[in-house]
Amino acid sequence: MSSFTKIQVHEAQQGEDRVNSRRKRNSSNSENISKRVKIDEKSMTDTTTNNQKRANFSALSNPNGVNKSPAINAKPGAAKKLVIKNFKEKPKLPENYQEETWEKLKEAVIAIQTSTSIRYGREELYQAVQNMCSHKMAPTLYANLTNLTEKHVRANIMQFIAESMDRHIFLKKMNECWLSHCQQMIMVRGIFLFLDRTYVLQNPTIHSIWDMGLDLFRQHIVLNTLVQTRTVEGLLMLIEKERQGDTVDKSLLKSLLRMLSDLQIYQDAFERKFLEATERLYAAEGQRLMQEHDVPEYLAHVDKRLNEESERLIHYLDPSTKWQLIHTVEKQLLSEHLTSILQKGLDGLLEENRVSDLTLLYSLFTRVKNGLSELCSSFNTYIKKKGRTIVIDPEKDKTMVQELLDFKDKMDNIVCQCFQKNEKFANSLKEAFENFVNQRANKPAELIAKFVDSKLRAGNKESTEEELERLLDKIMVLFRFIHGKDVFEAFYKKDLAKRLLVGKSASVDAEKSMLSKLKQECGGGFTSKLEGMFKDMELSKDINVAFKQHMGNLRYPSLHLANIDLTVNVLTMGYWPTYPACEVNLPLEMVQYQNIFKKFYLGKHSGRKLQWQPTLGHCVLKATFPQGNKELMVSLFQALVLLLFNDASDLSLEDIKIATGIEDGELRRTLQSLACGKARVLQKTPRGRDVEDNDRFQFNKDFANKLFRIKINQIQLKETTEEQKATEERVFQDRQYQIDAAIVRIMKMRKTLSHNLLISELYNQLKFPVKPADLKKRIESLIDRDYMERDKDNPNQYNYVA
Repeated sequence: MSSFTKIQVHEAQQGEDRVNSRRKRNSSNSENISKRVKIDEKSMTDTTTNNQKRANFSALSNPNGVNKSPAINAKPGAAKKLVIKNFKEKPKLPENYQEETWEKLKEAVIAIQTSTSIRYGREELYQAVQNMCSHKMAPTLYANLTNLTEKHVRANIMQFIAESMDRHIFLKKMNECWLSHCQQMIMVRGIFLFLDRTYVLQNPTIHSIWDMGLDLFRQHIVLNTLVQTRTVEGLLMLIEKERQGDTVDKSLLKSLLRMLSDLQIYQDAFERKFLEATERLYAAEGQRLMQEHDVPEYLAHVDKRLNEESERLIHYLDPSTKWQLIHTVEKQLLSEHLTSILQKGLDGLLEENRVSDLTLLYSLFTRVKNGLSELCSSFNTYIKKKGRTIVIDPEKDKTMVQELLDFKDKMDNIVCQCFQKNEKFANSLKEAFENFVNQRANKPAELIAKFVDSKLRAGNKESTEEELERLLDKIMVLFRFIHGKDVFEAFYKKDLAKRLLVGKSASVDAEKSMLSKLKQECGGGFTSKLEGMFKDMELSKDINVAFKQHMGNLRYPSLHLANIDLTVNVLTMGYWPTYPACEVNLPLEMVQYQNIFKKFYLGKHSGRKLQWQPTLGHCVLKATFPQGNKELMVSLFQALVLLLFNDASDLSLEDIKIATGIEDGELRRTLQSLACGKARVLQKTPRGRDVEDNDRFQFNKDFANKLFRIKINQIQLKETTEEQKATEERVFQDRQYQIDAAIVRIMKMRKTLSHNLLISELYNQLKFPVKPADLKKRIESLIDRDYMERDKDNPNQYNYVA
């Protein structure tokens, strides 16, 4: 190789000298031509001399034998022309020229193959090839070169057949042989370039010199069964070692695999066996690691293997192998274990909120067929199972809504971060929530309404307005999943009434914001009564302002009304929850004040009727204790009891009951709040937490409290079963009315309809869950009330009765 380099440099120098020499001659010739063109007419008379000059000119400017002589016009002053004429005879080659020239070329080729110095210059050898091709010796020259190359390649094969050597050494020698062969063919082609560009191009059936060299190498080395087997097995051995973590010569792998690709036997000789070995390796590895590792470790290993195989494709494997290789790894490590991975680890990853592991899981499952479908299905199953445990268990009622909100946030975060906001997963999440939230009829709707109530009360100081707004948005998401939205409305309206009447709303803006969200979600019909409640409260403010002005203009000298400040909320009965009517014994001053207000109100709104609701009243009493004066914030019932102690110091349960007229159960809870709670303004004898029949009560002179205004909470039965049932009963009755109205509306439009079609229409129109048996009962009720009738000829068909 070194000798060749020296020859090349030497020849390059010689070539440069020749080029300079030619430039000088051409420059001289140009000057001569310029001088000769300017021959005047007088000098043309010497024919012999001029002909001799033209002969010299032709010989000098046409080394290839083309005769160029100027044509001299007979007329003086005419233009001069050059006429080109060929030699009469072609130059003859010396005898034995072909044999001698081939020997020279053969010697040069053998010198290249044996890495020895070449005696001849490259340009001389190139010129020799050109001369032989010009004299129609190209077929013989090509055949001789092919034979000489084949002989050399055949000689090289013997070292790989005869010797029994280590695989790694074998691969190195094979690589050296290949690289040497490629380098030699490049040098040989440089000498025989003229042959390649003329004879080979003119004969499409003949390989180029480079392709001829590849073809011979393929025939005599790689397609030899023993050599090919050793080569492929050696390559597979190196790749297997690398997969096991050993360091291997990647450049050697790359070179030999490039050799197989250049020889066009990569797919047949190597790729099939390589993919089979890959499949066997990862099939066994997948089975073993699924048993040994937990899911996060297994997923990390799969990701590592896929990255490693991608690196191999970059460093030495042919790009054509990419799809099959990656597909094989994905199939053996993922596709074959999809169900096992999901059953073994998905629930744990979701439960522990393993975001990075879930992200990797999603990324890997996107690579295989049905991966995302399986993952989405298992994700949906987990949500239903987990959500059902939250909703069904009555012991979790107190925390149900907060747990649902936290669970929804967690799943939303997983869909957003881990599952790349995949719409299929987002829809599956919604479907799962809607499924399990309605597994327990009515209760989730009731608890969501109560949760909203707890957040909208004035005592809720745990969040800012912005945080409360965000929380309401989240609650609305849960609200959308509920089928029985009328149950939510009933409980929400009851709680809203308490907040408005007792003045315990955290924020009017928050209340109206929630109302706006409900209206946007369910329409104006859903919120019309709720909006009416707000309207009543605003009108009541105006009425009370007018009433105070009215009282200022009146004088009642016989009454002690100056110490009483009366505020009345006038409620439209259809907007507010239904409250049970009860009669209690009010002090004379209160009764008189009520009568004055009634006269004032009816004077402005004739034809209306006022019905007082003592259960909703509340008072602020000024109390004098030895420890100091206090203001007591109490309910009307508590106020009636305390006012009795202005005239008596010791009263029995029965005495208080007769004096106030309060219902027994309500009275006991009222006395319990005054004598057994935190702020004990009364004393009970005997002591105890419950009020018994023979108990007596006294004014507590020793009462002390650091606050001036003290709130004495009324002890409530935990939303009494009766109260809860009453609310549910109202919802049930409303549903009956809605079903009846829907049936009549449909029959009025259709006139005649079969039972099945009527049921189908009702399911489309009704917005709450209903059973076929309930619908059948309502149809029978309407038939009994003559709104519709059965067809006499077809009992399964109904007719509308006009």
